[in-house]
Amino acid sequence: MNTCYIPEGYRPALERYDLQRAIEFVKSGFQENLKLALNLRRVSAPLFVERGTGLNDDLSGAERPVAFDIPAASAAGEVVHSLAKWKRLALQRYGFRPGTGLYTDMNAIRRDERSLDNLHSVYVDQWDWEKIILPEERNAAVLQSAVRSIVGAVCDTSEALGRAFPQLDVSLERHVTFLTSQELEDRYPDLSPGEREDAAVREHKTVFLMGIGAPLRSGKPHDLRAPDYDDWALNGDILLWDAVLERTCEISSMGIRVDAEGLRRQLDFAGCPERAGLPFHRMLLDGELPLTMGGGIGQSRLCKLMTGCCHIGEVQASLWDKETLRVCREAGVPLL
Repeated sequence: MNTCYIPEGYRPALERYDLQRAIEFVKSGFQENLKLALNLRRVSAPLFVERGTGLNDDLSGAERPVAFDIPAASAAGEVVHSLAKWKRLALQRYGFRPGTGLYTDMNAIRRDERSLDNLHSVYVDQWDWEKIILPEERNAAVLQSAVRSIVGAVCDTSEALGRAFPQLDVSLERHVTFLTSQELEDRYPDLSPGEREDAAVREHKTVFLMGIGAPLRSGKPHDLRAPDYDDWALNGDILLWDAVLERTCEISSMGIRVDAEGLRRQLDFAGCPERAGLPFHRMLLDGELPLTMGGGIGQSRLCKLMTGCCHIGEVQASLWDKETLRVCREAGVPLL
């Protein structure tokens, strides 16, 4: 169901072209802060991959990729959902070493987005990053250290933006509270997963919610995750409090990636062991790919948060339903 919420009395803090300048400031500044924080180098990335390679992100397994034929290449292409698996292969091909990694601009189309609202669009733009780790670094402490580095880069960028555009009044919490999805279920057993997140992030402002994909004690997972990139015991979402909308804003899904043992276990659990025969999965099972950690960080969501906008359509150009267009037009909220 599509929903569009305009807070009472909301007015954009920046004029239309000043907002474009602010978006440019965020995008150029944050990627510099990110690459320094995590020791990353930029690479070019694909908009689409070949069908049947196992490289595309299957998300929850229900979403259909935008697919098309390429007669000149005698191939079928799929627009990426994300670059979660492609990046791991790229690290191997570029010859990166442990402790170093890559980042790239990722653009995607998610035609089956469940609803269009203030935070969700069919157009996705992220900074995708991935770095090589050692076997002994596949642990929660290393994951949490990376989360703190990312949140630090976010806050540094936001504070610099506020100095450049004094009209903005945005404050993001630098301290990260780490919680597991099981802790949230135990704490709020009568709430839905989204309501649990809102309750926790309303209190702590910046939360890293860990352990997403495997069933909880209730028998249900907090949320669905594909079985072939994140280790469900060593992943999570970075959640920030959106003071304009008074709700949680997820800016990143990330984690330590599956090793061969974890891949087999999660494919079996998800009921898709046949994926082990795909080219990407065979490389992983044969030990040809490095151990890595990585994630995606929403560009438009960060721009929306840092500029105090109420709708993601104010900072990205996409397609919207007629009701969203009407509500925003009547409220004086300009969508790109």
